[in-house]
Amino acid sequence: MMPEVKIMQSDEEIMLTFHTVKQLRPHLNQTEYVTKIRRLMERHDYTLITVVDENEVMAVAGYRLTESLAWDQYLYVDDLITNESSRKNGYAQLLWNWLIEEASKKGCKQFHLDSGVNRFDAHRFYLKNGLDITCHHFQKNIE
Repeated sequence: MMPEVKIMQSDEEIMLTFHTVKQLRPHLNQTEYVTKIRRLMERHDYTLITVVDENEVMAVAGYRLTESLAWDQYLYVDDLITNESSRKNGYAQLLWNWLIEEASKKGCKQFHLDSGVNRFDAHRFYLKNGLDITCHHFQKNIE
């Protein structure tokens, strides 16, 4: 059976992604995870997709289709992670290709994501797949 990209919709499917997503987002709490994902889906049209191979979640992406004055319609990837034990097997590329095709099908003019400055392997992957570094992202925590 070939690996496939699957949209995760039920609470049970969403929960299957937790351990992989936690590798990228270690602050997440398992008991609140499904509620948080559901809130993102309802408020921000967030979609959670996975690569499933032999009934196991190998990689996960979360994205939104949105629009702004700066970028017109675009697909924004909030989260993109391959399970640490499954890296270098093409799962990220499979997700990536699906996301680019989805952006095209939905009429998006651009594709965006932010990446932590220390994620060098991810940066190589993004550059290899045609992304350009176009801005700096600034942040301030609000207490």
